[in-house]
Amino acid sequence: MSTVEEHIAHLTHTVDELSQEVACQQTEIAMLTRRVQLLMEREAGREADEGGQIVLGNERPPHW
Repeated sequence: MSTVEEHIAHLTHTVDELSQEVACQQTEIAMLTRRVQLLMEREAGREADEGGQIVLGNERPPHW
């Protein structure tokens, strides 16, 4: 195997590993995003039940 072929094999292996890692990260980000969404909905429900205003994700509390 020539040096160029060795480099190509190494780079191919590295690209495959990186691709797999990115796919795992995408799955984890999607799961975490969904969990945050559920928590935001739960908190909004609590706020609504308590008669307060619903705080959206990026709004500052009224005392700021």
